[in-house]
Amino acid sequence: MCRSSFRSLLPALRTVTARCPPSQISTSLRTYATEAVPAYEHKPSHYGQPLFQSHPHLLRPNELTPGIPSEEYERRRKELMDSLPSNSAVVLIAAPVKYMSGRLHQVCADCLPNIVAPSYKYRQGSDFWYLTGFEEPDSAVVLEKNASSRGYRMTLFSNGKDSAKEKWDGPRTGFDDALNVFKADDALTIKAFPAQLRSLISLYSNVYIDLPQSPRKNVRSTKSLLRYLSPPVNPRSEYETVVESLSSSRRKPLAPLIAQLRAFKSVCEQQVMRMAADISGRSHAKTMRFTRPGISESALAAHFEYLCSLSGSQRLAYVPVVASGPNALIIHYTSNNQVVQDGEMILMDAGCEYNGYASDITRTYPANGSFTPPQKELYSAVLSAQKALVGLCTEAEGLSLHDLHRKSCDLLRQELKQIGFTLHTGDLEGVLYPHFLSHPIGIDLHESSYSDRGGLYVVLVVLSSLDLEFTIHARLKAGMVITVEPGIYVPPTAQFPKHFHNIGIRIEDEVLVGEKHPVVLSVSAPKEIADIEGACQGLLGLEPI
Repeated sequence: MCRSSFRSLLPALRTVTARCPPSQISTSLRTYATEAVPAYEHKPSHYGQPLFQSHPHLLRPNELTPGIPSEEYERRRKELMDSLPSNSAVVLIAAPVKYMSGRLHQVCADCLPNIVAPSYKYRQGSDFWYLTGFEEPDSAVVLEKNASSRGYRMTLFSNGKDSAKEKWDGPRTGFDDALNVFKADDALTIKAFPAQLRSLISLYSNVYIDLPQSPRKNVRSTKSLLRYLSPPVNPRSEYETVVESLSSSRRKPLAPLIAQLRAFKSVCEQQVMRMAADISGRSHAKTMRFTRPGISESALAAHFEYLCSLSGSQRLAYVPVVASGPNALIIHYTSNNQVVQDGEMILMDAGCEYNGYASDITRTYPANGSFTPPQKELYSAVLSAQKALVGLCTEAEGLSLHDLHRKSCDLLRQELKQIGFTLHTGDLEGVLYPHFLSHPIGIDLHESSYSDRGGLYVVLVVLSSLDLEFTIHARLKAGMVITVEPGIYVPPTAQFPKHFHNIGIRIEDEVLVGEKHPVVLSVSAPKEIADIEGACQGLLGLEPI
């Protein structure tokens, strides 16, 4: 291989730089699979997901998932079970497989099986993954509180090994590995889950379980629980019995308890999130360099995703917003199907998911590489407010997300007045700044179970008013990770200065809350005017690839 060809592969071969503290990890250096043993010994894998034994280029010996050691999953489960009253059990079910079109089935016993309709890339349910690290569909876990030194008993249900099915769908983790690798006390076939669940409910006074949401009624239904598995559990009589059992008063909501654990990021989680933000931040910077008048918004979105994938991202965390010119006034513009014009600004809200954790970054930059005077003036106003808000993201400040949002309104109002806006009641929060400032982020893009996406500071309650109070009004604590994303979107109406018409600007960073000082995880994405213009014009040494 020539030297230039080798250089072109380097981005794809770089190892993960985020690491846990030395006390939590092996001191041996990570090596590539090709350096450890001949590559063919790892192909195909023996497991249903990457593990150190099959993917030593992705994981260290002590890691269950990339960047997260097995001991951390054990700690999470123990913290949850210790918080529950005696005579309690926890039940979690894996996310379903989602298909792009109708599924095909074998016509008869003697017929060759049809190729199944393609599925979307599988993503495990967030709470299930947080407690187990197990990434296979058609699985479930039961945690039973007891008086052992561990504090609980763990039973993991899965498909196990099946050579016939693995020929079609790839390898699966065997029951022995469920015990040895995932630290289950017992490993059973998923087919045994209904009977075990029925027995469990009769034994415990408190069964913590979240029911899948009905797609039609937007409510959670007991009858959807076992249908959540694919294929559905049989026989029907057994299914109905379990459903009736779940309708008892013993059932307690689980998600609010896990949400409180997930709100605080461990050192290992912080490091994975920093890497996710670095990948996204560098991709933002390189996409700025790639941008030119006449290119399509979709090409910019594709370029960003390509750069993230090259750096090891498994997927985008959400559908990106690439809004040029007046399209930026649409808060969630995801069509990305128009052409960038000279003199326009581009608002790009895009982030990748890396090793299970999301990133969320927004930058606004000039398509031709240079801000016009009105663009620079309005951008500077939003940037000034955003930097002041980031500085308030500490435990010492004692603020909540609601407090931060109110301060963002005050700061933006002051900044806009200084550049010639005359604001009347409702102009700011009703027109110019119609969204909430912040949301927690982690495994999910929105770690809380609420949405700030509609209208003027509207919060949609999914779990309960108690969780709403906790999420919005609880004070920020060290170890939380939130976004800070003020924005101004100026419509072409007479009450606002004409030279700002049709300009939309949002600046969003991920911020790790500290005791006295915040840490901006998304620091790799250019934000200062000089840095943005430098990135666009190639003055920072960045190339578009």
